[in-house]
Amino acid sequence: RIQGVWKAQIAPLAKSKRAELKALLAAIRKHPDLAARLDLINSVAGCGLPTAVAVLVRMPEVGNVTREQAAALSGLAPYDDDSGNRVGDRHIEGGRERLRRALYTAALPASFRWNPQLMALYGRLIAAGKCHKSALIACARKLVVIINAVVARGTPWLAEVPQLAKLPA
Repeated sequence: RIQGVWKAQIAPLAKSKRAELKALLAAIRKHPDLAARLDLINSVAGCGLPTAVAVLVRMPEVGNVTREQAAALSGLAPYDDDSGNRVGDRHIEGGRERLRRALYTAALPASFRWNPQLMALYGRLIAAGKCHKSALIACARKLVVIINAVVARGTPWLAEVPQLAKLPA
């Protein structure tokens, strides 16, 4: 019975969420510069419309920063944990949490199905012994770097796998 109540409450919320996304898209489309950047971000394979809106809204600097700055702003840059002679693990920290969550969520299906560059990166990292979550964080970082480069160049993304990624591991 409780599950039925929850489903009855979730359905209107999901409908409201879709309506809000449509309203936000309509507001973005009224501004030609924002609409052009949204289309460029959405052209990247694996970056759907909700992720593109999240990147555009949560990182307005996209296309105007370096790849390192884009990774740091999104909270996906690896930082060291070294002290003296001790060499600690690298980990991500800081940045914009909701943007990081959106990119990580987009990187999951993109690295398995949609983006050939991310699939090659994920496969290479897993073959090198990295754990699943570390490989996905690396894919999310690569996704924000690709998005930043696409917006900076002003040309849509091309689904080409680099020559080095085609080589067997």
